Amino acid sequence: MKKLLLSFVFILSALSVLAQRETSNMSVFPGGKCFLFRVTLRDKAETGFSIDHPEAFLSQRALERRRRQHIAIDSTDLPVSQKYIDAVATQGISVVGKSKWNNSLLVRCAKPSQMTRVEKLPFVTDVKLVFSSPKRHESSFRASFRKEFQDWDTLQHHPYGITRDQINSLNGIRLHAAGYRGKGMMIAVLDAGFMNVDKIPAFHALKLVGLRDFVVPRSPNIFQEMEHGTKVLSVMAVNQPDIYVGSAPQASYMLLRSEAHQTESLSEEDFWTAAVEFADSVGVDVINSSLGYHEYDDKATSYRYSDLTGRKALISRMASMVAGKGIVLVNSAGNDGMGTWKKINVPADAHDILTVGSISPNGLNAAFSSVGPTADGRVKPDVVAYGSPTAIITGRGTIVNDMGTSFSAPLVAGLVACLWQALPEKSAREIIELVRLCGNNVAHPDNVFGYGLPDFWKAYTLGKKQSNRHEAKPDAL
Repeated sequence: MKKLLLSFVFILSALSVLAQRETSNMSVFPGGKCFLFRVTLRDKAETGFSIDHPEAFLSQRALERRRRQHIAIDSTDLPVSQKYIDAVATQGISVVGKSKWNNSLLVRCAKPSQMTRVEKLPFVTDVKLVFSSPKRHESSFRASFRKEFQDWDTLQHHPYGITRDQINSLNGIRLHAAGYRGKGMMIAVLDAGFMNVDKIPAFHALKLVGLRDFVVPRSPNIFQEMEHGTKVLSVMAVNQPDIYVGSAPQASYMLLRSEAHQTESLSEEDFWTAAVEFADSVGVDVINSSLGYHEYDDKATSYRYSDLTGRKALISRMASMVAGKGIVLVNSAGNDGMGTWKKINVPADAHDILTVGSISPNGLNAAFSSVGPTADGRVKPDVVAYGSPTAIITGRGTIVNDMGTSFSAPLVAGLVACLWQALPEKSAREIIELVRLCGNNVAHPDNVFGYGLPDFWKAYTLGKKQSNRHEAKPDAL
């Protein structure tokens, strides 16, 4: 009895310590109670920019990507009218985000009643509440990390170490061996945080070309935010021969924070959209988005199956535009296969993207992997890759096997960059189609495996044959 009592006291004490830690990690929401609204604008009058001079709002790299794929600059590329921004940003209302593709603003205010004036502005067509701040906010903090891997962390006597099977399953090792490891390609990683990427030795060789935070409020340091992005990034970017080699170890990376993990709201679609538009403007080639949404804290704003058309959700509409800008978007399917939802999330329902589901090493589908089809009858996911499990590196600097479509997607995204390096004359849509055509389920695509596990060496050889036939045509004439 005494021993049991002591155990009970110990449990209470432990729970008390955990409660204290949790409480100490909570603070008042930064800036106090606030609301975010999406303000949709009528047009881009007096924007101050012209499609005849795109160098004023798109980088040379972005323009070259468009030129190479014969993509014209259009009105969606023009920045939002500064005149409209100035007119909205008065009397306690601040503009904290914007979308030129959607021609909308994200604004912050202390009281919803302040939006009455904005609703009456002649150039405003819609005002939608997308976020209401909670009373308490979970503060982020940097975790400790290991500086060295242990001998048992990886496979012995293989150049790829622990990642051998997951890269080889996609025939990526052969593509790498041919010299296509992502060099010259730029990949944007959209996520919730990149814990310790600036500290963990495995990332010291990372070709980091930029980082930015689009979440409101901004983080003081995206390297102290959650580790999910660290795990995702490791699958592509780490290059530690004999220990851990990613799917695109020579690519350059742009780290973009667009997910606020403490809450779930429509505003995260606005953050995501702003991040994607930024990626486009700086010339990114491939975007990995291991993010998805269907249920929000405000249940009235959650989605239904019938909404999965690729056109209903803001995030899906914007995702469906990405290939048209010359970028390949790779998005995780979601992990709701064992829950009540079961279906893919948004923006995994988007058109002209690669939605990636998870399989096990034995080729069977992972039970958690979300399934299709879309509400308009399209096959989803598009392809599958290892995700049950995937070898990843955590924010604490350790190699572990983790589960999720979040880690299947970067396996594919990295090799898409390698494939495109090998076939630079291809457009984004052509690369997407090549990957689908080289799946092992292409003969009968379904809504569990999609087109199956893609063979990237096969995609490369098929792409080369297509290019050779195209080049031979003028001679034949």
